[in-house]
Amino acid sequence: MNLKDLYRDVILDHNRSPRNFGRLVPANAEAAGHNPLCGDKLNLTARLQGDRLEDLRFEGQGCAISTASASLMTEVVKGRTRQEIAELYDEVHELLTDTSHAPKRDLGKLMALAGIAEFPARVKCASLCWHTLNAALSREPAPVSTE
Repeated sequence: MNLKDLYRDVILDHNRSPRNFGRLVPANAEAAGHNPLCGDKLNLTARLQGDRLEDLRFEGQGCAISTASASLMTEVVKGRTRQEIAELYDEVHELLTDTSHAPKRDLGKLMALAGIAEFPARVKCASLCWHTLNAALSREPAPVSTE
């Protein structure tokens, strides 16, 4: 199996069985994202503990790339600080938009998104979840309610 086949399989797996799909309760941060070009809609709910993202879920409808990207993202960002997530966002943005980008760190399964740069029309599909997460993290988190 070559690398492109492996990446394709990761995308298909995360689309068929998205991880962290659903609404997180309780949550203290939330944001909605929409890609009008292809109709992807995404809602993220998150729980922050101080500066650290404790948990994250997503729900909505989207193409295979959008769903897989959101699923992969939720696995990778859990437990990270806002700063770590911002640095990862920058790295993934480069991966999605620059075909010659060589990541500065091991991106693990996120490397499945590397081929997206060859299809500029799909970049917005893969980056929707990252922009939505940025929106959720840019707001002051509400107190977590357990009611």
